[in-house]
Amino acid sequence: MFHVKLDGSDAMARGADEKLVAQRLKLPRRVVKKPLRQVARRLMMALFVMFLTVLIVWLDRAGYHDNADGQVDFLDCVYYATVTLSTTGYGDIVPYSDSARLINILLITPLRVLFLIILVGTTLEVLTERTRDEWRLSRWRKNLRDHTVVIGFGTKGRSALQTLLATGLRREQVVIVDPSTKVIDMANSEGLTGVVGDATRSDVLLGAELQKARQIIIATQRDDTAVLVTLTARQLNRGAKIVAAVREEENAPLLKQSGADAVITSASAAGRLLGLSVLSPSAGTVMEDLIQSGSGLDLIERPVRKDEVGTSVRDTSDLVVSVLRGHRLLPYDDPHASPLELTDRLITIVRAAPPTTPPTAPRRTPGSAS
Repeated sequence: MFHVKLDGSDAMARGADEKLVAQRLKLPRRVVKKPLRQVARRLMMALFVMFLTVLIVWLDRAGYHDNADGQVDFLDCVYYATVTLSTTGYGDIVPYSDSARLINILLITPLRVLFLIILVGTTLEVLTERTRDEWRLSRWRKNLRDHTVVIGFGTKGRSALQTLLATGLRREQVVIVDPSTKVIDMANSEGLTGVVGDATRSDVLLGAELQKARQIIIATQRDDTAVLVTLTARQLNRGAKIVAAVREEENAPLLKQSGADAVITSASAAGRLLGLSVLSPSAGTVMEDLIQSGSGLDLIERPVRKDEVGTSVRDTSDLVVSVLRGHRLLPYDDPHASPLELTDRLITIVRAAPPTTPPTAPRRTPGSAS
């Protein structure tokens, strides 16, 4: 029998492959360049500019004068190119012919400017990148409203998010919270914003703007962690819809007392599906199809249309499973389910829309997001 422990050390425990780090927000990037590759590319450009300058001076070496011996050899050309490009200019080697001075004006000076741009380009790029990141972060925090926070991006969290994305949720409206940097990097590569950190800490959840979220999915690996995260999330956001997953069914009531609107027991749900598949493999296939959004049949929640008000449940165009009236969930065969009222919501089974035209209006039921 598993007992939930609420001490801080147990709540912060993770697998060996997950390293707890300070809370850090990471916005998705379209292009990621390796720093070493950038430095190597700039170094090659600088060497090319220097080689080109040496070549120009060497070809026109007769127009230059060395105050030391009066002649300009290859080493003098390399020396002159180096001190010229670095704007040092000792004056011991100077162009004295008209052609050499003209080439300095038209070619050497632009190359000197280009060389300096290459040298300071890395610093400028770092400053520009930092400024751009701060601006993106500020704009992201300012515009983010009614978003979805997914805490724990393992198999459960990823599957839940895929279901929501299939119903029309935009990736820009999703924030992932996970203690693993690798997981957040993977989420960034998929166009999702991520926060690296321990979700049991309020500062981490505030970094994900959880206080402004519309719905929160808690899919942590441990039940005790899910309890602490739910308590913290409900304290920060009283109005958000919180759906949590637990492994053991005996911990589900504790999650609801902690503030979760719906609790999915992953172990027992998988066990029921296994048992159903043993009794009827076809029925198990249908159930798997229902909870997998975007293909075959979908289980959706939609409002009653005006033309359906006052009619029977059996007269609707869709296959109605239940009627949500206020806080009561009425089965389709309940005598009180008919006639339908304007404020009712219907839990129906429909054929999934093609991938090119995903449905945007229906909401998933709590059971279908597991």
